[in-house]
Amino acid sequence: MDSATSEPQARTPLTDAAETGLKIVIVGGFGVGKTTLVRSVSEIRPLNTEEVMTQAGVGVDETAGLTTKTTTTVAFDFGRISLSDRVVLYLFGAPGQERFWFLWDRLFSGTLGAVVLVDTRRMSESWYAIDRLEHHKTPFVVAVNRFDDDVSAFSLDEIRQALSLPGHIPLISCDARVRSSGKDVLIALVDHLYELAMARELTP
Repeated sequence: MDSATSEPQARTPLTDAAETGLKIVIVGGFGVGKTTLVRSVSEIRPLNTEEVMTQAGVGVDETAGLTTKTTTTVAFDFGRISLSDRVVLYLFGAPGQERFWFLWDRLFSGTLGAVVLVDTRRMSESWYAIDRLEHHKTPFVVAVNRFDDDVSAFSLDEIRQALSLPGHIPLISCDARVRSSGKDVLIALVDHLYELAMARELTP
């Protein structure tokens, strides 16, 4: 999958009607498409902290299967998308390499929900993200980023079983390069958060 997608050409002003801002974190393994997802959906020019990968990372960062990847996030990505006139999501893409995992707990502070982005070619790299979110009791959805060169074509049921995901956690497919697909992922997360909030209100 190419990491490129068209970026917004001009900053989109935040509407006066916006009254609810939600902090969302996008996590997952190295090279899974987190930066691409933030870029594709953000209505403002996203903040990226990408650096060119060098020989210093050889043997440190696991790059198997990522032959075309030349840059890596070293802090976090930031973007913004308005789902409606009143609901705005602030997106934080976390770095995927193990050496940057210490940043995750700080990014999770104040987070209402998260997206775990999964690459089925490197599915084991998703386990840490799921574990940390469960540890922090942060609601999340899982989005399978379907790469063009992934010939496995695992079904969502097979992926759910492999990740040991409970049935109540939403699991969907997406293409991180496509704005509408990325937006569907975020809508699924907001719907999930709404359902959880309603369930808490109905609990005696």
